[in-house]
Amino acid sequence: MQIDLVSSGATAQRNEDWAGHFSTSGQADLVIIDGATSVADRDYIDPVQGDVGWFVTRFAAALGTAIDKGLAQDAAIDAAVDAAYAEFCERSAGRDVPLYAWPVAALSWVRARATGCGYRLELYCLGDCKVLMQTSNGAIVDLDPFVNPQEAVVRAEVARLQAEGISDPAARLERLMPMLRARREFQNTAAATNSLCLRPPDGFGARTTAVDAPADATILAMTDGFYRLVDTYGLHTPQSLFALCSDHGLPAAIAQLRAYEATARASASGSVKQADDASAILWHAGTIRPCTG
Repeated sequence: MQIDLVSSGATAQRNEDWAGHFSTSGQADLVIIDGATSVADRDYIDPVQGDVGWFVTRFAAALGTAIDKGLAQDAAIDAAVDAAYAEFCERSAGRDVPLYAWPVAALSWVRARATGCGYRLELYCLGDCKVLMQTSNGAIVDLDPFVNPQEAVVRAEVARLQAEGISDPAARLERLMPMLRARREFQNTAAATNSLCLRPPDGFGARTTAVDAPADATILAMTDGFYRLVDTYGLHTPQSLFALCSDHGLPAAIAQLRAYEATARASASGSVKQADDASAILWHAGTIRPCTG
C-alpha cells in the first residue's frame, strides 16, 4: 500500500488541521481532523498554536496511543477525548473558559483491514470531512455522503449581510459572531453531538459504516478546506481531483488551491473565511495477496 498526505494552513502562523495514519500488519488507520476556527477573543490553553490547534494535536496523539492498544474505533475515540479533556482541565485550572471557546473539530477515520480479496473499510465520521473511493474502472463512490446543513445557514446570512452593503470581512464577521458562538455552544452540549468535542454530554452521534473495497481501490480523505477545489471553487470534479492528486501529488492540489485563493478571493464571498486550512490523505491500497475466492 502507499499513503501520501498533506496539511496546509490557510496562513503561515497556524494550521488547525491534522492528517495522519497509523499502520499495523494487515491494517491501516487513516485519520483526518479539521479543527473549527475559534470564535473566542483569545486563546486560553495554548497561545502559540492556539486552543484549536492544541486540541487537534493532543487528541491525535492520544488517538494513536489508543489505536496501538488495539481499541475499537468508538472506544479509541472516547479514550482520546478523555485524555485531551483531562489536560484541558489542568491547563485551564482557575480560568473561566466560556463554552463557546471550547474547541471542536470534524473528524473522518477510515480503518482498512486486509481481507482475502481486498479490504474491509470501517468509517467513523463526525462533522463534514469528505471520504471518496475510486476503483480501477474510474468509478468514484462517496463513502460518507453527508451535507453540513449549517453551511447553508451561514451562506444565507452572509448573503443577507452583503445585501445590506456589509462586504468588509471584519465587519461581516462581527455581525456573524453571535450566531457563530451560539453554534459552538450547541456543538459542545448537544446530545449525541456530531462534532468532536472535549466533553460530549451523551456520547458522540458519529456516522459509522463498513464497505468492502477491492485491492485496486484508492481512497482520498480530505477536510472541507481541501474539497473547496470541487464544491466551492468548481475547479475540479471528483474525477479530475483524483487525477490531479494521483498523477501530480497532493502538494500540486494545494498549490492550485492557494493560487486560486490568492487571485480570486471574491469567489469565496459566500463563506465566512476566504481561505481555509486544507489537508488530505491519498491511500493506494495496492495488491494485498492473490484472491482466494
